[in-house]
Amino acid sequence: MAGELEFERPVVELKNKIAELKAFMEEKEIDLSDELKRLEERLHTLEHEVYGNMQPWDRVQTARHQERPTTLDYIEHLFTDFLELHGDRLYGEDEAIVGGVAKYHGKPVTVIGHQRGKDTKENLRRNFGMPHPEGYRKALRLMKQAEKFNRPIICLIDTKGAYPGKAAEERGQSEAIARNLFEMAGLTVPIVCIVIGEGGSGGALALGVGNHMHMLENSTYSVISPEGAAALLWKDASQAKRAAETMRITAPDLKELGIVDEIIPEVKGGAHRDIKKQAELMGVILQKSLQQLSELSKEDLVNTRYEKYKKIGKYTFVNDSISVK
Repeated sequence: MAGELEFERPVVELKNKIAELKAFMEEKEIDLSDELKRLEERLHTLEHEVYGNMQPWDRVQTARHQERPTTLDYIEHLFTDFLELHGDRLYGEDEAIVGGVAKYHGKPVTVIGHQRGKDTKENLRRNFGMPHPEGYRKALRLMKQAEKFNRPIICLIDTKGAYPGKAAEERGQSEAIARNLFEMAGLTVPIVCIVIGEGGSGGALALGVGNHMHMLENSTYSVISPEGAAALLWKDASQAKRAAETMRITAPDLKELGIVDEIIPEVKGGAHRDIKKQAELMGVILQKSLQQLSELSKEDLVNTRYEKYKKIGKYTFVNDSISVK
């Protein structure tokens, strides 16, 4: 099995044994169906044990899987008549973010998402899914266009973070992200955000201010990577596994904290195992969200979005000052 992860190695080894046994039975024309049945039953139990009890670091690895479906993969399976639009009308085109107009169940929508590559050549072209400011400005241009024509906005989040290079800072990276947060908060159309892989730092949040926030079961969403947190907390990036467990960055944790509305289940072994099935699972939640939000007025869309983010975190007033927990 290509691209297997460390935690799923026992499953892979057993699947290989089953494949070898089937080949042996066919070659030697020997009936070992009882042994085959026993191994397949063991595989079913083992898959349930391994994939049903994934630890935070296991989910981080799955979210980073090289073959994990990207924004364009989901666009192909979920939407029709997609027309990609380019450029921010200020500086240039950023291929780390893709966006455009499409139809979902026959209705026009605007789809925007981070786009990484699946091999070295495409990763270089997409800057490893880390946008420059022109990417965020392109996204905002498409969002404002969606508002003008009353189209729902669907944001697919999958980035390690915004590009931290010198050129990005010179062109206003922080301002571009902050502007998106400000503008998205006040848009008068439905916004549905889905974390499909890694949701890293402000680079993810710049597409993450929505009425509904959903996450795929094995995706992550955090202010910093586990490696970065480990380097800061313990001066040792190799403590990333420990950091992932401490930070509560997985979908179940964030659902419990009230940051995520729905967890979208993944196919056994991760979304990369069956993109078609995974898109169907996403479609169930997406359609439900759009239906619910279509019943709200423009004022209610803005107000409910405000209330959603107001509830995140804990704060108390101490001597007329806010103490944040």
